[in-house]
Amino acid sequence: MEDLLRQAQQILRGMWLHRWLGIALAWLAGIAAAIAIFVTPDQYLASARIYVDTDSVLKPLLSGLVVQANTEQQIAILSRTLISRPNVEKLVRMADLDLNLKSAIDKESLIERVTKTLKIKGVGRDNLYTLEYLDADPERARRVVQSLTTIFVESSLGNKSSDTDSARAFINEQVSIYQKKLEDAENRLKQFKLQNIDLRLDDNKGSSDRLTEVSTQLNQARLDLREAEYSRDAIKRQMEGEVPVLLPDMPGMESSVSIPEIDGRIDAQKRNLDALLQRFTEHHPDVIGARRVIKDLEEQKRQDIAARKKATAASPVMTSLNANPAYQQMKVSLTDAEARVASLRARVAEYEARYRRSVQMIKVTPQIEAEFTQLNRDYDVHKKNYDSLIQRRESAAIAEGMSSVSGVADFRLIDPPRASQKPVAPDRLVLLPLALLASLGLGLAGSFAASQLRPTFFDSSTLMEVSGLPLLGVVSHQSTSASRHLKRKRLIRFWITLGTLVVCFAVGIAATFVLTRGI
Repeated sequence: MEDLLRQAQQILRGMWLHRWLGIALAWLAGIAAAIAIFVTPDQYLASARIYVDTDSVLKPLLSGLVVQANTEQQIAILSRTLISRPNVEKLVRMADLDLNLKSAIDKESLIERVTKTLKIKGVGRDNLYTLEYLDADPERARRVVQSLTTIFVESSLGNKSSDTDSARAFINEQVSIYQKKLEDAENRLKQFKLQNIDLRLDDNKGSSDRLTEVSTQLNQARLDLREAEYSRDAIKRQMEGEVPVLLPDMPGMESSVSIPEIDGRIDAQKRNLDALLQRFTEHHPDVIGARRVIKDLEEQKRQDIAARKKATAASPVMTSLNANPAYQQMKVSLTDAEARVASLRARVAEYEARYRRSVQMIKVTPQIEAEFTQLNRDYDVHKKNYDSLIQRRESAAIAEGMSSVSGVADFRLIDPPRASQKPVAPDRLVLLPLALLASLGLGLAGSFAASQLRPTFFDSSTLMEVSGLPLLGVVSHQSTSASRHLKRKRLIRFWITLGTLVVCFAVGIAATFVLTRGI
C-alpha cells in the first residue's frame, strides 16, 4: 500500500512540474471546442404524428375465410422501406430542396444527408408513427415532413392495389402450373397401373401377403382334391361289388357314349375359363392356357370315343348295365365324383401357376411397389398444392372485395407537420460543460504524458530502484525568501490562468442559458 501511495505521489509531482503544458493544452482545446459549439448552426426539428387504424368490422366476420395480411407487419415494413432512394429523391423535389443545387455531387450529398436525418419512429403498440426531420431552416424542415407524410399515405394506398393484382396473377399462374403437374401425375399413375395390372396395386397388400394368400389357397385346393379322390375311390370299390346284367344295346347307342372323367374335367376347365374371362382379356396367358387344356381334353375324348366305336364294330353286342337302381345310383355318384376331381385338379393347376408367378414376381415387386408409392406421393403432393391454391384464389377474391369495402388500414393525421420555435440542436447548455471537462482532461493527460516522457526523481529510494546503484549521499536544497516569493507568484499565476478558463466557460454557459431560456 505504501508503494502505491509513493508511486501516486511521484506521478502527481511529475505532472505538477509540467502543469503549464497542461494549462496550455486545456486553453487550446477549450477555445477550439467553444468555437465549434457556437459556430455550429441551430437545428430545428419538424415532426408529425400519424395514426394507423388497422381494425376492420369485416375481419371478425371473415376470419378463416379469407387471406388476411398482417397489417401491423405491413405498416412496419412500409415505414422501414419508405426512406429509399426513389422516395428521398421524390421528397427532395416535393420540398424544393434541389433549387440551389449546382452539380450532381451536391445532389448526392443532399440525398445522403436527408436519408440520414429522416426518422420514422413507432410509438409503442398504439399504431402511432412519428415522422421527424432536422434542418437549419424551420420552414424547410416542415416542408420535408409534409412531403414525407404525403409519400407515407400514398405508398400504402398504391401498394395495396398493386400487391393485390400481383398476388392474384401469381396465384392464377401457380394454379395453371399445378393443374398441368396434376394431370401429368394422373396419367403416369394410370399408365403404371395398366402396365402392372396383375399385381393389384390398389388392394393395400404387399407381395409377401399375396404370396402367402396364394399359398394358402393352393394348400386348401390340394386338400380338397385329396378328399375328392378318396371319395371317388370309395365309390369305385363299392361298384366293384355289384354284378351288372348284360343286355344288347339299342342301335345308335354309340352316338351317346360319354366318358365321365374327361367330361368332368372339361366342365371344370370351362367354368375356370369363364371365371378368367371375367378378370382378364382374351390375350392373357391364363386364358390362353385354359383354352389349350380344354382343346386337349376334347381331343382326348374324341380319341376314346373312336376307340370304343372300333370295339363296338368288332363285337355287335355291347355290355350294358342291368337296371339295378343301386348300381345306377353309384354310377351317377361316380360321375359326379370324377367331375369334382377334375374340377379340383384344374383349380390346383391354376393355383400352382399363380404361386409360380407370385414367386417370380416377388423379386421385382419391391421395385414396382416403390415406384407406385413414389407416383402416389407425387400425385398427393400435387393435388394438395392444387387444392390449396384453388382455396387461396377464392379466399383472395373474397379478401379483395373486403378490401374495396373496408380498406386494410385507415391513416389519420394526429399532429400536422410543424417545426419547433426554438432550436433543438446543438444543445449548448450540455455541450459547454462537457467541453470544459474535456479540456481539463486533455490538460491532465498532456501533463501526465510529459511526466512519463521526461521523468524526474524526487527521492533517493526511487533513484536507487531505477539505477540499481548505491547512493552515497543526498544534497539538500534550502529555499530563500526570494525563491519562496517567486514560487508563490508562479502558483498564483497558475490558478488565475486555470480560473480564467473556468470563468470563461461559466460566462458562456450563462449567456447561452439567458439566450435560450429568455431569462
